[in-house]
Amino acid sequence: MAESARTFWKGYLRLALVSIPVRLVAAEKAESEIRFHQVDRNSKQRIRYLKVAPGKGEVKKEDIVLGYEVEPGNYVFMEDEELDSLKLSTRHTIDLLQFVEAEEIEPLYFNRPYYVLPDGEVAEEGYRVLRDALWAKHKVGIGQLTLRGREHLVALFPMGEGQGLVLDTLRYDSELKNAEDIFSAIGRDKPREDMVQMAEDLIERRSEPFDPAKFRNHYAEALRELVKAKLGRGETVPVEEQVEPGAKVLDFMEALKRSVAASGGGGGEAPPEPPKKGKRPSAPPAKKAPAAKSSKATKAPARRRAG
Repeated sequence: MAESARTFWKGYLRLALVSIPVRLVAAEKAESEIRFHQVDRNSKQRIRYLKVAPGKGEVKKEDIVLGYEVEPGNYVFMEDEELDSLKLSTRHTIDLLQFVEAEEIEPLYFNRPYYVLPDGEVAEEGYRVLRDALWAKHKVGIGQLTLRGREHLVALFPMGEGQGLVLDTLRYDSELKNAEDIFSAIGRDKPREDMVQMAEDLIERRSEPFDPAKFRNHYAEALRELVKAKLGRGETVPVEEQVEPGAKVLDFMEALKRSVAASGGGGGEAPPEPPKKGKRPSAPPAKKAPAAKSSKATKAPARRRAG
């Protein structure tokens, strides 16, 4: 199972002079979130966000450069090769700089979790040694790691006794608003003692070990039920996809077939066959078409390709 997990990053976990080859696997499930696309209700086309420049229009990917604004209107350009040349050790190594008690890290600092796996059989012994030592001392390792062009503060800790290691990216202190400023308007007077006691009793009665499996995403479940109900009523709509040249094109006929299949429908007369993909309808002839042939079904216009 571990080998089939998609590797997000590979490098070394370093403690003093000891380096352990490891790889990171995303702990979050991408498919757990329901994602919507924006669609033009009238034309039934996906709405795309294009990178445009005023007065020029859409900008090609190769013409886009990263710019840092040093003062209003003045930028310093950064080329990809210049950024790649920054030899940060944290691009390939997680240096454990110190160890802290887990409760010392406030929850709002935690950002995104990753599973940490030993990269190869040779790395496994050192991995297990570090995992068991962290568990025995009840400590969390603090280090830094470069991911997606940014250096992150990270925390490394064992999932449990004899289990694997987890790495969580942390927010820097400079990324968080000052809590004292945010809460400064809250009164400092102590509430009534009997009311506090009632709240403590209620908390005590509802206290139990945390089991995340007991909780469900009710909104996501309701959305899935709504989608299922709409499919049952045949409320699917073919949406035209603008694709890059060379990409697979889903023609209108295929979109209709899939929509009918998805909604459980069938039968009826098939829609007229569109022109072969990539071809535009030919220009009408100069001569007027004979009246006898005017009853023929008109071909659907060919789909436009992006670009």
